[in-house]
Amino acid sequence: MDSKEKKKLSESDICDLFITPAIKDAGWDPMTQIRREVTLTPGPVVVRGNMSSRNTKKKKFADYVLSWEPSTPVAVVEAKENNYSVSHGMQQALGYAEILEVPSAFSSNGDAFASHNKVPKVGEDIETEHAMEAFPSPAELWQRYKKFRGIADANESLVLQPYHLDPSGKEPRYYQVEAINRTIEAVANKQKRILLVMATGTGKTYTTFQIIWRLWKAKAVKRVLFLVDRNILADQTRVNDFKPFGSVMTKIKNRKIDPSYEIHLGLYQALTGPDEEDKVYKTVSRDFFDLIVIDECHRGSAAEDSSWREILDYFSGAIHLGLTATPKETQYVSNITYFGEPVYTYSLKQGIEDGFLAPYKVVRIDIDKDVEGWTPPPGMKDDLGYPLEERTYNQADMDRVLVLNQRTKLVAERVMKLLRATDPFSKTIIFCEDIDHAERMRKAIVNAAGKLAIDNPKYVMRITGDSVEGKNELDNFIDPQSRFPVIATTSELMTTGVDARTCKLIVLDKTISSMTTFKQIIGRGTRIAEEYSKYYFTIMDFKKATELFKDEDFDGEPVVIYEPGNDDDPVPPDPTDDGDSTTLKAEEPEGVYKARVSGVPVKIIAERVQYLSEEGQLITESYRNYSRKKIRSEFSSLDDFLRAWNDAKWKQLIIDELEGHGIDFAHLEKEIANGCGAFDLICHIAYDQPPLTRAERANNVKKRNYFTKYGDKARAILEALLNKYADEDIGAIESAKVLKYRPFNEIGTPVEIINEVFGGKDGYEHAIEELEHAIYDLKQSTGN
Repeated sequence: MDSKEKKKLSESDICDLFITPAIKDAGWDPMTQIRREVTLTPGPVVVRGNMSSRNTKKKKFADYVLSWEPSTPVAVVEAKENNYSVSHGMQQALGYAEILEVPSAFSSNGDAFASHNKVPKVGEDIETEHAMEAFPSPAELWQRYKKFRGIADANESLVLQPYHLDPSGKEPRYYQVEAINRTIEAVANKQKRILLVMATGTGKTYTTFQIIWRLWKAKAVKRVLFLVDRNILADQTRVNDFKPFGSVMTKIKNRKIDPSYEIHLGLYQALTGPDEEDKVYKTVSRDFFDLIVIDECHRGSAAEDSSWREILDYFSGAIHLGLTATPKETQYVSNITYFGEPVYTYSLKQGIEDGFLAPYKVVRIDIDKDVEGWTPPPGMKDDLGYPLEERTYNQADMDRVLVLNQRTKLVAERVMKLLRATDPFSKTIIFCEDIDHAERMRKAIVNAAGKLAIDNPKYVMRITGDSVEGKNELDNFIDPQSRFPVIATTSELMTTGVDARTCKLIVLDKTISSMTTFKQIIGRGTRIAEEYSKYYFTIMDFKKATELFKDEDFDGEPVVIYEPGNDDDPVPPDPTDDGDSTTLKAEEPEGVYKARVSGVPVKIIAERVQYLSEEGQLITESYRNYSRKKIRSEFSSLDDFLRAWNDAKWKQLIIDELEGHGIDFAHLEKEIANGCGAFDLICHIAYDQPPLTRAERANNVKKRNYFTKYGDKARAILEALLNKYADEDIGAIESAKVLKYRPFNEIGTPVEIINEVFGGKDGYEHAIEELEHAIYDLKQSTGN
C-alpha cells in the first residue's frame, strides 16, 4: 500500500492491517495474550445540582494490553493514524503503563514501533524505534517485567497462578489486579507482614478473595483465617465474594475451630475474650493457619492488647495481611509500624477521579443555637425539673449533654424536605451522637415523614448495636431490591463495613473529630450503582464534620508519627484518647446526664451547597455554570462555535464531544429551556443568546416554503425528518438508520429512498445538510 492510501486509513484500519499482524507475528497469542481497546477507567462522574453525568473525555482505555498470562499484563501499545508520527502516542502509552505498573510501552502509526523500556540494559537507550517486523517476543517482555517487578525465576509459578474465573464474566479492575499481584509477589518474596490500603467501595473483599484463591490454588497456603469484627461482614463475605470456596469454607461459631475446613471466617469475639477459656484460637496449634487476613485492621490498630494482635502473636509464623481503607497514624498508634509500608494504595480521591467511586456534594447547614450558642435564663430547669448549668451551650454540647427537642425536629424536617424534593425513597443513613439520639431522631423522622411513615412502618428504623429489631433490618436496608427501610438512624454500627450500594444521602448530626471515622462514614456512600441510577451521593452536615475535607490528612499519604528509639518497644503504646472509639458496647457515654429541654426555638441561619471539583476541591458551582465553562473551553466565542457548527458535516459529533466533558443536554433542557435542542442550549448557556425551541425552528422552516423545490416523495421525507428533529433533536436525522422506521418505511426501504428519491448517497446527504442549514438559519441563531 502506498503512503497516500495509508494516510487515508482510520486508526482501526491501521490496527487491523498493520499493528495486530506485527504483534501476532512476534509470537503473541491473540486469544490469551492480546487484548484490544481495554477500558482502564470509565471517567469521573460530574455532579451539579441534582444532575450527574460522566466526563468520558477523561475515560482511559488502552488500544492494546499485552499479557504474559491473562492475570499478568506486561506491556501497552497505543495506536495512531498514519498521519501522525510513530511516537505520537507514546505519552498516552506511558500514562497507561504507569496505571498498570508495567515497564514496556509502545506507540505505532503502522510504519514502525516506538518503544519505551523502563529497565534498559547498560548502554541501551530508554526510547528506541524499530521496524514493524521486529516487535519484541512475549518471552523478551516477560523477562523485562520480571526485572522491573523483582520477580525471581523460582517464584514464577506462584506469581502466574490464574485468577478464579467468574461465570458472570466479572474480572478485576486495573487497581485490583495491581493490588492482587503486589500481594502475591510480596508472599513470593517471603514477606510475612503485608498491608493493602484501598478506599471503601473499591472491592477490598473481592480483591482479598482473588489473593486467597491464587495462593490456595498454588498451594502456597492451605488454611486461611479471615478476621472481621462485625457479624454481617462475615456473612456478606461468605455468601458473596467468597462463595466459590464452597464446601472448604466455614464460619467459626460455637467457640470451635473445625480442622476439617480450610477457609475460616471468624469474628474476633468468637475467637477470644477477657478470660482464658474464651481464647478459642489456642485450641489449635500455632502453625494451624498459613495466612491470616485482618479486615479493617485500623480498628484496634496495632495496640498491643488489641484482639487481632493477640491472635496474630499466637499465629506468628503465618502470613499476616492487613486490609484497611484508612491507615491509622496517630502519635500513639500505627498499623504501618506493625505491617510495614503498604504494598499498594488506592485512595478515595483516585477512585473518584477514575470514575469507580461516586463523587459527593455537601449541604452544610448551620443552626442558630449551634453557632451562636444558647445560654439558659437564670434558674431555668430542664423537662425533668433539674436545674440547668448556667453557661453557654454550643454545637459540641448538642445531643451529648443538652437535648433541644426543637433542634431534633428541625433536623428531621430538613432531611425530609431534601428527600421529598428529590426521591423520598432514597436510601439514607443519619449518623447520631449515640443510641439515645438515634432513637429520638427516628421518632422525629416518623413525625416529619407523615403519611410515608404511616403507610410503611419500616420507612425509618433505628439500626444500633442494642436493637435486635433494627439489626434484623440491616440486610433489607443494604439490599438494593428491598425498598424498606429507607432511612436508618444509627451511631456507630453502620460506620464501617456495611455495603449499602444504593445509599444516596448521608446525614451527619454527629461530632466527628477522627479522620479515620470520618473516612469510614463517607465510605458508606461512595459505591456507584448504575443499574439503580446511583452515580453520586449527598452529605448533609449539621455538625461541621465536613470541615475535615480541608484537612491535609484527608486522602494524604500515611505517615508514621511514632518513631521508637533503640531501647523502645517497637509496638506503639496503647492509645489514651485518639477520639476514634468504635466499640459497640460504649455507644452512649456512661454517667453523663443529658438535660432535655422543650420549647426553645431553633432555626437554620445558613445553608450552602458545595460540589467536588475535578481538582478534588469542594466548590460552589451550578451545573449551568459548569456547562458554560466547559463549552467556552472548547469554543471561546459565539463566532468560534457557529463557525465549527456550520463547518461540521455531522452536528452530532460536536454534541458528543461536549457530552464527553460531562455536559448532559437532556438534563439542561429540563432545567433551563424545555423543548430546546443542543444548539440553542449551547448558545443560550455559554453566549447568552435567546433560545428557540426545536418546534419553533421547525415551524420557521415550514413558513419559508422551504420544501417547494423538491418533488412529492422527497418533500414528504424531508418534512418527516424535520418533524423528527422537532421531537428529538438533530442527531435523530443525521443517521440513515432513521429511514428504517415509520413513516419512512411506508415510502420505501432505506436503499430505495436514498437511491431512487435522492439519486444516491451524496444526494441524500446534501439534502440533509441543506435542511440543517435551513434549521440553523444564522439570523435566527444569533438572535439578530
